[in-house]
Amino acid sequence: MASGEHYFTSRPGGDAKLHPLSVRLAGRTVHLTTAAGIFSPDRIDAGTQVLLDDPPAAPDAGDVLDLGCGWGPIALTLALESPNATVWAVDVNERALDLVRMNANVLGLTNINAVLPDDVPDDVGFRAIWSNPPIRIGKAELHALLLRWLPRLDTDADAWLVVQRNLGSDSLQRWLESELDDDFAVRRASSSKGYRVLNVHRGGPGRQPTVTSPS
Repeated sequence: MASGEHYFTSRPGGDAKLHPLSVRLAGRTVHLTTAAGIFSPDRIDAGTQVLLDDPPAAPDAGDVLDLGCGWGPIALTLALESPNATVWAVDVNERALDLVRMNANVLGLTNINAVLPDDVPDDVGFRAIWSNPPIRIGKAELHALLLRWLPRLDTDADAWLVVQRNLGSDSLQRWLESELDDDFAVRRASSSKGYRVLNVHRGGPGRQPTVTSPS
């Protein structure tokens, strides 16, 4: 990756340096490809692994979103676990999206759409959102990102966000509680290895949910 670039650069410079990577997804070992210039190219990131070690139940059908998909460990897991669902793998990094498509093809998955954010149709709502959100893009950008996508949850649907405690998971939880509408409930679902998994549940219209914050 060129000096000054980040994994959230749209078009990373330099040689992609494709290389193989074997990981376990959805209970099986798979042989995939990653590259330079993307997030966590050499392994499943520790936060993503926390989410995948004890994953929430994936919807059997409908549209689901991996927000900030990288090379695709979450999106591929969702597609493997829910073959009748449509998985939207969204990232600004076009090299990462190419890798998701390549890896989906290797696994014979036809239910993944790896796209830039603006390429998701406006009328698509999500039965679930799973995300290791890009905390390092900055607080204002992160907040705008979450306020763009979380309101697209369907009624009675859940988002699962894994965030490192030392990078502000608890303050993010409080911010979500204050900023989202009354039909959203926010809670800390679990903690492991320095990470929190935050659950954002969208209830029915007009519902006043109970917001809980474990100690």
